[in-house]
Amino acid sequence: QVQLVESGGDLVQPGGSLRLACATTGFTFSIYIMSWYRQAPGKEREMVAVIPPNYGSPTYADSVKGRFTISRDRGKKMLYLQMNNLEPEDTAVYYCSAQYASLMYWGQGTQVTVSS
Repeated sequence: QVQLVESGGDLVQPGGSLRLACATTGFTFSIYIMSWYRQAPGKEREMVAVIPPNYGSPTYADSVKGRFTISRDRGKKMLYLQMNNLEPEDTAVYYCSAQYASLMYWGQGTQVTVSS
């Protein structure tokens, strides 16, 4: 019943931009902490951005500060990640997640490849 579905991943040149989206169903979106994670082959999954359920400020990994922006649409129950000035090091599968206390849900991921 709980579903998180990512979209927007693509092949893009260094310096380019992408906007990822996460559509959610089956849980109370407004009270969950929403996050974007990424995982490259052979590496562990890492957090890139977190946005709280209230109106607090988002948190970003140092590697993406100033380049990525996380946002949420409470009416549409959608999560977004705007990515600018993309670098080859940003290449990974990007995952949407939702967390409330000990509960945590994950999407299947969307591939982002940054290459010339």
